[in-house]
Amino acid sequence: MPTEVIMPKVDMDMASGKIAVWHIAPGESVQKGEPLFDIETDKAAMEVEAPDSGILHHPAPEGSEIPIGKPVAWLYAEGEEVGDPPQPFETIGDAPGAPAADTPPAAGEDRPEPQETADEPEPLAAVAVSGDKTRATPKARALARDGGMDVADIPGTGPRGRVQAEDVRNALKGGFAASTPVRFSPETGPLAVSRSKGGKGAPLVLIHGFASDATSWAPLEAQFRDRPIIRIDLPGHGKSPKLRIPNFVTLLKEVRRAVDDLQLDEMHLVGHSLGGAVCLALADTRPRNIASLTLIAPAGLGPDMNGAALGGICKASRAESLGPWLKSLVADDRIVTDSYVRLAMTARSDANLRAAQAAMSDALFPDGVQSFDLRAALDGVQMPTRLIWGRQDEIIPWKHALRAPGRVGLHLFDGVGHMPQLEAAEEVGKILRSQL
Repeated sequence: MPTEVIMPKVDMDMASGKIAVWHIAPGESVQKGEPLFDIETDKAAMEVEAPDSGILHHPAPEGSEIPIGKPVAWLYAEGEEVGDPPQPFETIGDAPGAPAADTPPAAGEDRPEPQETADEPEPLAAVAVSGDKTRATPKARALARDGGMDVADIPGTGPRGRVQAEDVRNALKGGFAASTPVRFSPETGPLAVSRSKGGKGAPLVLIHGFASDATSWAPLEAQFRDRPIIRIDLPGHGKSPKLRIPNFVTLLKEVRRAVDDLQLDEMHLVGHSLGGAVCLALADTRPRNIASLTLIAPAGLGPDMNGAALGGICKASRAESLGPWLKSLVADDRIVTDSYVRLAMTARSDANLRAAQAAMSDALFPDGVQSFDLRAALDGVQMPTRLIWGRQDEIIPWKHALRAPGRVGLHLFDGVGHMPQLEAAEEVGKILRSQL
């Protein structure tokens, strides 16, 4: 008997879900736990894993709204006879069309290319990633496979970084999609991980923000010499390789691999800005190992941000142009001394590093907007969680913090900007110690 794939309930108020995109074409095989399709609700979008291994048949059309608990497709074993769908789909409203045909073509007949969804903008939605498979339309996967390319290496321009057929065509021609204009020389390899010496108990795992690196935690680390500390450099930052990061899903995949490689039974996870968004997504997908979660001015809780500052930091090639943007990160710009700026510029002297970060910025923050939404993930966290923010933050509005559920602790500091771990290190340390 085929395995029934049902519409899952991912939100307490959810009565139905809309199928946004299938990651597997009819007749293709999928392994248990791999991303199978995306669903959309009023509050979130989420990848759904395959409940079993098998070959996908009779998928409900993209755009169908299916009640919770009702089938959306079936997974058949290799060699299992495939006939008509075991039962008709139950849809809400008018179904957008019949299920995609998945019968094998007759001899000499070409299978029609899978229909690709239109590239109109999709609403911002929660990223809840549970697998490592690249988002791509079936047509894009087929083109990449026929062209001998790995679809994971192709920057996606579709909704939430999904690889479209046109992206593959551009890549096969030797170029990249027009919306990914920033070029750099990509590298390979694992992310850089550094550790403090000594200490007892579950470690603090620290993930810095965009255009920063692991050394930015020094003021906070000084208060935790009794605790093991592990720092992870984001791709294209610090000592990590300059990876191609076409979307937030890929960024999360790389950091999650680094965290999994630590093989920790328990950790206290702390993230700042973009690192805070990554930590929140990790807490959503790897909750069992996280004893506490501390988010400092995290990204991902609203679309608006200071894109000009981000772009200015990426483009700055001299201390004179970098300094004013660094000063916008703090409420009291006297903290940002000339020597601090020169040191920061020295760390950014590599033009390829700046280009890699600019490419990442263009992918994650297109047109100065946050392209990923983690509000649903914040609603669902169960471990002790604290949000720390400065009321004078000029990079990400502190009012994003007010969207947190009541069980999340909220700490707002007057006279503090986007860098509470630097501007109010002692107070942030006290808050963090209470989590331990």
